[in-house]
Amino acid sequence: MNDVLTLDDLDLDGAKVLVRSDLNVPLDGGLVGDDFRIRMAVPTIAKLRDAGAIVAVCSHLGRPKGVDPGFSLEPVAARMSEIAGFDVDFVPATRGQAVQEAIDAAASGSVFMLENTRFEPGETENDPELAASMAAPFDLFVQDAFGSVHRAHASTVGVAELLNSAAGPLLVAELESLGRFLADPDRPYVVILGGAKISDKLGVVKSLLPRVDSMLIGGGMCFTLLASQGHNVGSSLVEEDMIETVGELLAGADGDKIVLPTDLVVADGFAEDAESKTVGLDGIEDGWMGLDIGPNSIAAFVEEIDSARSVFWNGPMGVFEWERFRVGTEEVARAMADTEAFTAVGGGDSAAALRLLGYEDQVSHLSTGGGAGLEMLEGAELPGVEVLKRWK
Repeated sequence: MNDVLTLDDLDLDGAKVLVRSDLNVPLDGGLVGDDFRIRMAVPTIAKLRDAGAIVAVCSHLGRPKGVDPGFSLEPVAARMSEIAGFDVDFVPATRGQAVQEAIDAAASGSVFMLENTRFEPGETENDPELAASMAAPFDLFVQDAFGSVHRAHASTVGVAELLNSAAGPLLVAELESLGRFLADPDRPYVVILGGAKISDKLGVVKSLLPRVDSMLIGGGMCFTLLASQGHNVGSSLVEEDMIETVGELLAGADGDKIVLPTDLVVADGFAEDAESKTVGLDGIEDGWMGLDIGPNSIAAFVEEIDSARSVFWNGPMGVFEWERFRVGTEEVARAMADTEAFTAVGGGDSAAALRLLGYEDQVSHLSTGGGAGLEMLEGAELPGVEVLKRWK
């Protein structure tokens, strides 16, 4: 991280610091449903506070259409206070007089949380006027929201163009850990992809396939690939408009690196209590759908993980929220925890699965970013990181 400033490069005592964290967490009845991202954000904020800074934290939450109390960060501020053990005072504004007055009246070591940045219509367009008004009360900007640096928004790029800006410790850790997969990864290098739709990850599949030694594909996305090979997949999730594209991918120069399931756990409906059974590839009857990978597939996937030296995983192998269709995801997680390879897990569902299964502390790196991590592994520039380089 020689090309950006870090907290060690800044004089923080008495400084007014705006921190962009990734606090895009699920809310359930006005309470935080999963506090992983909050827990990951706290150490940076605590470090700034301990150094004598006046700290204001900003983040987006969800995709609100304008101001919507259901997407307020107030419950997040309350949960952060509980986790951190210090007061995080909520300011019901993103910019303007209320923010300015709170910062001006604050003592060193004070911490505030501002309202959802996406309540501002110019946030996602990186509106320069919004960025200027957000930056106005502050001396410094700290980018610590790895999960958002692939987006050129006002709170990720616009503010960083105006204030002396640095990468926070969480962002540095993410870039260094995932960076290990880019230049010269230890081999064999294995990528595991799951989740619902192949269309969501086609870019990363095409980009990574020439670079990896094998790519294991499970989850709902595997059925479009299986359908392209002529298998009957019953009522499983298939993107018909992607069949030709993935067929060309499988037939291409690196297509033999793709490892697909050879057996599946299928059910007669998308329900937790549906009737289920394990079948081979051509054993899916009409009206049945695949909801997990089967035991032979698990064994093959685990063997690939066991022999790897670098493993990146994004996306569950099945409907892991339901115990009966969790085995594939659980066994992949167990193999990730047991291997001596460098392992990284990215994406909300994969991280949630690891935590549910108790393996979150047994992988080399548990990323807070899904899309940002995939884009980084593709080799794409991350706008929220690139903008920091101008201050070094």
